[in-house]
Amino acid sequence: MSGIEIWQFRTTSGHLAGADLVGYHVEATDGSIGKVDKHTREVDAEFLVVDTGPWLFGRHVLLPAGTVLRVDQEEQRIHVDRTKDEIRNGPEFEQDGHGPSGGYLEKYGAYYGPFYGGPVT
Repeated sequence: MSGIEIWQFRTTSGHLAGADLVGYHVEATDGSIGKVDKHTREVDAEFLVVDTGPWLFGRHVLLPAGTVLRVDQEEQRIHVDRTKDEIRNGPEFEQDGHGPSGGYLEKYGAYYGPFYGGPVT
């Protein structure tokens, strides 16, 4: 097990508690994927919703906070540890399914959790 909790920012990421990341550019390991449209700070479930723009025809993707390697406050860039294909193949973000009882933790945890060798939720 790698010790990465996918729903929390890594202590080494440079993310400052309370910092608003909306509008930051997001970089996968192999290129740019879009901009942060929403940053949710729910208890035990922080995540980013990224507007992929033309890259995925305007699709929105959810990235658990644990995927963030580094936040560059000066350049307003977020570097994640997943490739574009890994992000593209993840579950599609659905606006209405992301509340406390929406089941998104299980859905995204089942997809992203195995990358980190941990439990899926």
